[in-house]
Parts: sequence; C-alpha cells; structure tokens
Amino acid sequence: MNKPWQPLLDWWFGSATTAAEVAAARSALWFGKQDSQDLDARERFAGLVEQALAGELADWADSPQGWLALILLLDQMPRMIFRDSPRAFAGDDLARQLVLAGLDEEREELLTPLQRVFVYLVLEHAEDLLLQDEAVRRFTRLLSVAPPAERALFADYLDYAERHRQVIARFARFPHRNAVLGRASTAEELAFLQEPGSRF
Repeated sequence: MNKPWQPLLDWWFGSATTAAEVAAARSALWFGKQDSQDLDARERFAGLVEQALAGELADWADSPQGWLALILLLDQMPRMIFRDSPRAFAGDDLARQLVLAGLDEEREELLTPLQRVFVYLVLEHAEDLLLQDEAVRRFTRLLSVAPPAERALFADYLDYAERHRQVIARFARFPHRNAVLGRASTAEELAFLQEPGSRF
C-alpha cells in the first residue's frame, strides 16, 4: 500500500535511477516556470499544500520520505501553485523549522544525495545569511561525495547556493521578491534586478 506522500515523490522525481538521469528528466519541472506545470501541481497537490500549511500533516515527518515530501509541500509546491503571489512563500517558515529540526537529527542522511538537494534548498531560499552559509556548507559537502559522473550536476547546485548567498550578503533579502511581497526596492536593488540572473 502506497504511503500518502508517494504520489508527490513519484511526480517530483520521476522513474529514472541515477541523479544525473533524474535531473535531466525533471529539472524543467523543478526550476522551470511553465503555466502548464503550475496548473498540474495545483490540480494534484493544492489540497495537500493547504493541509501542510495548516499543520495537519506533521506526522509525515516521522518517516524520512514523508519528511522530504512535507518539505516539498511547504517549500516547492507553493512556489508553483501560488506563483507571483505572496502565498508562494507562505510555507517558508514552517519548512525552515522542519528542515532545521531534521538536520539536527541528521535525518537527511537517510535520503539520496539528490533528495537532499531539496532539503538544502529550503536554507537557500531563506533571507538569512547564517542559513545561506549553512546551505553553502551542505551543498559543498554534497559535491565532495558525488561520484565523478555526477560532479558537474552537484557543482551546479553549489554554484546556485553561492549565488543566492551573495545576494543575501549584499541586500539581506532577495530583491526579486520585493514586488510580490509589497516591499519597496532601493535604487541599488532596482539596478541589480536589471542584471542577468538576478531573479533566479
């Protein structure tokens, strides 16, 4: 009998086996911005996201795979389902609490390296320099254990973590979120947002 979180994990990670194969097949879903994908996420998982945001799925965290799925519901799914609205970030605080508690227990050690990426992305999404530092440390460690055939993939994840950290070190927040969250941008931030790659 499938666990309640299995459909989400199957949809997110697909059926390929190696990290490189999974990433090649699913990166457009993970990091792309397509209306069709957002709609698919909404139709499949909006109800679970609402339950997660309401704290009704806390028992999922008792299992490593359930913990991972709950992190996805709080961190990744809102960014798709509620894209370009403040609710895109509605699960961030809960996701951070969930991740930090799990990291204290070394729960991520029970996940594959590629699955850990989505645990550490919660830290990378934080507007907090200490958490950004921790994200870079975690992605550095992932790269150090990656097999040769997958080093380029994990090096890319580390590069993104370092770039996110640089933005927080400079602005203490992500300027590309300002408009959605109703925050006034400084002149420096507005200039930065004109640069390629500033919006991730």
